[in-house]
Amino acid sequence: MKHKIIFAALMLALGILNGCGAARPSKFYQLTAVSDRAAGADPSPYEITLLLGPITSSHLYRDDHIVYTSNGQAMGTYEYQRWAEPPSEMIDDVLLRELRVSGRYQHVYSLRSDVRGDYLLHGHLYDFRGNGLAARVAFEFELRDFKTGNTVWTRYYSHDEPVDGKDVPAVVAALNRNVASGLSELREGLDQYFSTHTAVPSTGAH
Repeated sequence: MKHKIIFAALMLALGILNGCGAARPSKFYQLTAVSDRAAGADPSPYEITLLLGPITSSHLYRDDHIVYTSNGQAMGTYEYQRWAEPPSEMIDDVLLRELRVSGRYQHVYSLRSDVRGDYLLHGHLYDFRGNGLAARVAFEFELRDFKTGNTVWTRYYSHDEPVDGKDVPAVVAALNRNVASGLSELREGLDQYFSTHTAVPSTGAH
């Protein structure tokens, strides 16, 4: 009888361990590029070298968990629904590609590269979260002239994009549309600035 009790206890323990080991698989999502514009579409790019600095954010958006909102301002994260990269890094990568493919600048590099630039564009991500109703994105960018050290242009963007569904993929799709709109406004604003200001000669790489 004693051996039967021990055997049953062992089988129960093994069952619990097997249940704990069956982890739920994670799903990963990524932002997509927001423009299908061909490189070199504009015949006369601004003769400048533009450097893009890393986008700063709170620790919440430097992690790969997808952030959701509930009960007003309460926020949480999904355990098994994640971004392929932290939001601040994804937006930085998308913007770098968009600035390059626009054909509006002679050179566009990351600040991490070994290149001297004429202007530095850097930003801060304030919000990147959603729920079954809306997906909120808010960020601010500044353009600094390396020659003078002055901030010569700023742009703040904040928008709640409607979500077409209650599941996580619908929230991700709304966040992606929101980022697309925000970066489109950012690029248009930069274009307007440089079209009305005399561009300095490009310093280029060294």
